[in-house]
Amino acid sequence: MKRRDFIKKSTATASALSIGVTGLHALQNSKNTVSKHKFKLKYAPHLGMFKTHAGDDPIDQLHFIADQGFTAFEDNGMKNRPIDIQKKMAKTMASRKITMGVFVAHKIYWKEPNLASGNQIKRQEFLNQIKSSIEVAKRVNAKWMTVVPGHVDLSQNKDYQTTHVIESLKQASAILEPHNLTMVLEPLNYRNHPGLFLTGSLQAYQICKAVDSPACKILFDIYHQQIQEGNLIPNIDTCWDEIAYFQIGDNPGRNEPTTGEINYKNVFKFIHNKGYNGILGMEHGNSINGKEGEIKVIEAYKASDNF
Repeated sequence: MKRRDFIKKSTATASALSIGVTGLHALQNSKNTVSKHKFKLKYAPHLGMFKTHAGDDPIDQLHFIADQGFTAFEDNGMKNRPIDIQKKMAKTMASRKITMGVFVAHKIYWKEPNLASGNQIKRQEFLNQIKSSIEVAKRVNAKWMTVVPGHVDLSQNKDYQTTHVIESLKQASAILEPHNLTMVLEPLNYRNHPGLFLTGSLQAYQICKAVDSPACKILFDIYHQQIQEGNLIPNIDTCWDEIAYFQIGDNPGRNEPTTGEINYKNVFKFIHNKGYNGILGMEHGNSINGKEGEIKVIEAYKASDNF
C-alpha cells in the first residue's frame, strides 16, 4: 500500500466520521475478542486497521487499540481532520495513555521537484506548511511529523539538489526547534515511488548530519529500506543517532510482520536492545480482510515482539 493511498484514505475517512455512535458495541467487541497484551515496544496502528471489530468511529478504534495493549497510534491524515475530531482523538489518547505518532506535515510532490529544485516559492510553501503543522502537533500532542522532500530535479546535478534540500530543512528546523518538535525525513523505495529525491537511509543520514538539528531526524521505514537497500540491522545501527522514528511493513505485500521475508522478531529485538523507547508505526495493510485478518495482525505483533 502506497503512502499516498494511506493519506487519501485517512482524509476521506475524516469527512465521514461521527463520534460516539458505536462506542459501547466496539468496546464490547474489543474486550470479548482478544486479551490485552503487554508489548515491549510502542507499535502504532492507524485508523481502519481494526474497523471490522471497532467500527468506523475513530474514538471506538482508539479504544480498541488500547484494549489490545497498543500504546501508540499514528495518523498520516491527522492534519486534514476537522479540529473538533482532532481534539476528541487527543482527549481519548490522553485518557487511554496512547502516544501520538507522526502525521504528514506538508504537501508531498510525487511527480515534480519542490525542495530539490531550490525554487523559492516552493520552499516558502513548504515552510508555511511546517508552520501550520505546529498547531496540529500541539492539539494532538504529537512530537513528530513526516517530511518527504519530493521528486528529483532532473535539470540539476544531485549535489546542487542536496544543497537545496538541506537549506530548506535548516529553515524548517529553525521554525520547529522552539516548539521541541521534530520532522522525520522518510526515504522511500524506488519501486513504489520512482523518481523521488530521498531514497536511502544513508542519504537521509548525510542530510540530517548537515542540517545538524534536533528538529530534523530520520524516519526509518523498514519496508521501504528492505526494498531499497536491505542490510537492515547494520544500516539501522549506522544511522542510529539520527533515527527518531520507525515504520513497519513486510515485503513483499506491505502487510503485517510474518507475511513476508523480513525477520521482524530479530529486527525488533535489535531495536529494543539499543534502548529505543520511541514509536514504530504500523504503516501497512492487513493480509486478510475482516475480523480474521485483524486478529491475525494482533497475533503477528505478539509473535514478533516475543524475543
